[in-house]
Amino acid sequence: MREIIRFAWGISSLGDFVVAMSEKGLVALEFSSMHAAMEDALRIRFPEAELERSEDGLAAVMEVVAGVIDDPASDCGLPLDLRGTSYEVQVWMMLREIRAGQTTSYGALAAKLGSRDPREVTAAIANNPIAVIVPCHRVIKKDGSISGYRWGVRRKRALLAREQHGVER
Repeated sequence: MREIIRFAWGISSLGDFVVAMSEKGLVALEFSSMHAAMEDALRIRFPEAELERSEDGLAAVMEVVAGVIDDPASDCGLPLDLRGTSYEVQVWMMLREIRAGQTTSYGALAAKLGSRDPREVTAAIANNPIAVIVPCHRVIKKDGSISGYRWGVRRKRALLAREQHGVER
């Protein structure tokens, strides 16, 4: 029997987003206004799975995710089904340890993993399929400047500002 991955589209303060869930948990949270292209990307990412659109079935999840996008410091409580290489999953788990309102650098993450070369960390972060909840937006350049973000630097700045505002409360 083929695995079923359910997905749904939502609208947030940072734009359209798609959520995809396996039986184990969230496998994707991505920002995109190109619905057909993103759905094709999901089919390519999960070639062995049957993708099923499920707006009604994922309504509660969508509400939680929209809330986390508005307040990225909040704990969503959704189970995650992280799918990547063992190295990527290790990096993504490290990202989840970065507290809201704090940032780290690519080099600092690489050093924690025993490497001086941040390129592998950067590549793992770029492959992160779960925006906001796996907070790759909290990784910046060592000089403190904001570098690229898979879903746009504007979103990265907005997420960091929201977290900083939440910490100041």
